[in-house]
Amino acid sequence: MTQLETPPAAPKLGRKRDHTRDAEILDAALDVLADTGYAGMTVDMVAARAKAGKATLYRRWASKSELVIDAVACMKQIDPDFSKLPDTGSLRGDLVAMIKAPSIAEGERKMRVFAGVMSMISDAPELTESIHAAIVEPRMAVNRFLLQRAIDRGEIRADADVETLALISQAMVSYRVLMLREPVTRDFLVSVIDGVIIPAVRR
Repeated sequence: MTQLETPPAAPKLGRKRDHTRDAEILDAALDVLADTGYAGMTVDMVAARAKAGKATLYRRWASKSELVIDAVACMKQIDPDFSKLPDTGSLRGDLVAMIKAPSIAEGERKMRVFAGVMSMISDAPELTESIHAAIVEPRMAVNRFLLQRAIDRGEIRADADVETLALISQAMVSYRVLMLREPVTRDFLVSVIDGVIIPAVRR
């Protein structure tokens, strides 16, 4: 390079994307999805709920569908701590002890999120796996553990169909929330335990 030549300018770097608020934005997207469904949801609504600029969302997610797919995939996937589950000495006591107001509210929210993405599943089949991992499996794992423990202590039939029984309460909650549009209450959950699960496992 001669003294007359100008050295090439360093390429300008684009503005770094700030991912520190991703979790808040995705959680806000789930709230809006649960409230309005996918068709009624807009990126503006999510931005307002998350108190973030719309441009911030579009820099991170090119479309509403991408935002929803990410939000569902990042839903809290809680691995239950079996050592902290109630042990009342009976299956009915254990199942009833699991009924708590916060878990009922969170379960309803998850069902509304599930309803919101139903129209997208044919176009985004990866949502099915995310929904199962975040909504279905954690509760099934708890029910599976409680049922197997009841079998091990000789309380219920050894040939009880654990996999099917572990899914019954969630299936009935889904139908109540999505089809009947009725709230999930403690009385309803106890009626499922006493009217369906316990009769099915009696010795």
